[in-house]
Amino acid sequence: MTFMPDNESLFPALLMESNGHPHVMAYYFKQWQGFEMPFHRHDATEIMYTIQGYCEIEVQTEPAHTEKVALKKGEFMIINANVPHRLLVDAANPCRMLNVEFRFIPNKGVYPSIQQLAGEDDLLIALLASEAPYLVLRDGDEVYHIMKSLVLELDKAANKSDLMVQLLITQLLIRIARLWRETVNSGEAQSERYVKISMEYLHQNYDRDIQVKDIAGAVNLHPGYLQRIFKALTGQTLMAYLTGIRMEKAKMLLLETDVPISDICEYIGVGSRQYFHMLFKDYTGLTPTDFRKSMYAEKRNYPKEVRIFDKSETRKLEI
Repeated sequence: MTFMPDNESLFPALLMESNGHPHVMAYYFKQWQGFEMPFHRHDATEIMYTIQGYCEIEVQTEPAHTEKVALKKGEFMIINANVPHRLLVDAANPCRMLNVEFRFIPNKGVYPSIQQLAGEDDLLIALLASEAPYLVLRDGDEVYHIMKSLVLELDKAANKSDLMVQLLITQLLIRIARLWRETVNSGEAQSERYVKISMEYLHQNYDRDIQVKDIAGAVNLHPGYLQRIFKALTGQTLMAYLTGIRMEKAKMLLLETDVPISDICEYIGVGSRQYFHMLFKDYTGLTPTDFRKSMYAEKRNYPKEVRIFDKSETRKLEI
């Protein structure tokens, strides 16, 4: 497939028409299951809304680069025209979607053009000029209800109102623009929440065999995206953070318990004894055996009594 990059805006056709309005090219509800769509592209902007279930959208953002985005119930993606993409749905996890494809055509009738409407709404013009091949947003049901009303109106065929269609699609774009701005404004706080949940998951599951995809699944994010925000906010990778938790637990077990060193790897989710010894030596500078011996030596060197002085007397506390 030929890649056709667009570095101008999410809706490039808008910039080529002095007076245009959105025109719906296709729309449909569809239940997907066990489906792998081939990469394809079209000259219309597409909104893919997940009504139920879970799916993945793979997007080719550059000639040799693709990005995979997970969509769950209540989330939707806007994909720019001519951006190659494909839908992936697992056989065990069906997905129901509502898709609407539209492009901008020369304005007809008395309804204001999209340019005129955007001139009255800063958020709408910002959305239309967004420099992104796609956007992913989470809906609170408002976008879905507008999309559903739009397709029901379009289904009326000869009885449909073109004015109502234009009102609904304008309302849809304005609502998406507001939702996008809300998402951008809360993006940092949202990222922090994802990182916090990831940390909690690791602290509760460090004794298991954990991969990045498991952590990403716990927060419903794409693994690559989660790794990026985790590294940006903590300065560590997910696996480095997990290793730190495991090594601190190993230190506690070596110091405070009589668990055999050969068994500690199983307590902290490191399957191989040799790998555990290597990790521990890298983390502490000591082997597990040397660490336990050094800690026992420190314990033996503790004083037998501690004297606490106050103004009037000396009290002796036995340890």
